[in-house]
Amino acid sequence: MTRKNKSVDPAAVRGRNRAARWLTELFQPPVVVTLQLLISSVIEPGFPGTLGYGALAALFVCVLPLFVLLALVRLGKVSDHHISNRHQRAPVLIMALASVIAGLVVLETVGSPRSVVVMVLALVAGIVVLAAVSPFWKISGHAAALSSAAVIFVLMLGPAWLPLLLLIPAVGWSRVVLRAHTLAQVVAGSLFGAIVMPCLWLLLRGWLL
Repeated sequence: MTRKNKSVDPAAVRGRNRAARWLTELFQPPVVVTLQLLISSVIEPGFPGTLGYGALAALFVCVLPLFVLLALVRLGKVSDHHISNRHQRAPVLIMALASVIAGLVVLETVGSPRSVVVMVLALVAGIVVLAAVSPFWKISGHAAALSSAAVIFVLMLGPAWLPLLLLIPAVGWSRVVLRAHTLAQVVAGSLFGAIVMPCLWLLLRGWLL
């Protein structure tokens, strides 16, 4: 008796992969962290005038490191802008950390609101952990960034932002579908972002605000 093979619909596969690529690109860490930094200034008196401080933080935390990363990709030093090769992650993350530290100095110099500085410091801790883990295990940066932002937004702005949590499994699914990460790597990134990062943020917030 022969067993019938289940046919795979090529159109369905292409549609699934296309959706996964869109989710991966729309919610990649530089985009998510930029929004996180911009929204960090919402709770400050004088908003929306405080948005400029969030934008300045995003320049050093996201924009400048992304430009350097894209230049490294163009030079062939890094595989792609998602840094799929885990052995290339630690040096890139260290470069990003240097830019973030420079940003903190600038933010302190211009008298940035504490909420923005707290968010940057929490992100520094996240970058350090990811840089330490990456040479050994390819934990999902997408999952960590998105889950961190979603949970912190809920804590900062209230339960109206709870629907953002639905994006966490969606983006995790996209990384697994694209074979960029295993399910375990996505789950680890999600737990790190949803538990460790908000705890650090709350700790720093209580200390500095």
